[in-house]
Amino acid sequence: MLKRINNILNTVIGTFVGVFIGNAVYIFWDFNTRPGLYAMQSAPWYTSILLYGIVTVVVLIVSIIIKLIIRFKH
Repeated sequence: MLKRINNILNTVIGTFVGVFIGNAVYIFWDFNTRPGLYAMQSAPWYTSILLYGIVTVVVLIVSIIIKLIIRFKH
C-alpha cells in the first residue's frame, strides 16, 4: 500500500512540474509573439507564471512531506 502511495505521489510531482514548465514556456512564447496584448494588462506578463510556481511549490512540499512520513513509518 505504501509503495502505491509513493508511486502516486511521484506521478503527482512529475505532473505538476511538467505542467509548470509547459505553462511557463507557453507564456514566455506568447509574450514574445504578442507583447501588445500583455502591455494592456496592469500586471506584469510573468504574473501567471509566478502563480503557477507558487501552487507547484506548495504541492511539491506537501508531497515530499507525505513521502518522508511514509519513509519513516516503513
